[in-house]
Amino acid sequence: MLGKIIPLSKITDRRGNLTVAEQLKDVPFEVKRAYWVYDVPGGESRGGHAHKQLYQLIVALSGSFTVNLDDGKERQSYLLNHPWEGLLITPGIWRTLDDFSTGAVCLCLASELYEPEDYIYDYEEFLKYKGCSR
Repeated sequence: MLGKIIPLSKITDRRGNLTVAEQLKDVPFEVKRAYWVYDVPGGESRGGHAHKQLYQLIVALSGSFTVNLDDGKERQSYLLNHPWEGLLITPGIWRTLDDFSTGAVCLCLASELYEPEDYIYDYEEFLKYKGCSR
């Protein structure tokens, strides 16, 4: 399994729903950065990279999208469409996000601050990093 679905605490009452994500409890790492992706035009994708050190928890706050994971040997896709579930992605996994529904909002919680050297943007370089051959 390349990713892991993490259930988040969901509180429901007549006033609406509330979901909680606490670091080191629901989120299995210290959150150093949060960002969100939205207004993705139809047919566009996001991601297209891997991280050397960074852990991420990705949540569909609204709408839906697909997260495609690849470790150089195996591929797996996850449809995210519940704001009470997050997808944990560990370092060394290539990811692309696509099939964004209209109005989709993607929240990313990251274990590290932005560090350009942590990114691998070239898929062939990623395969070399992983020790995989085509």
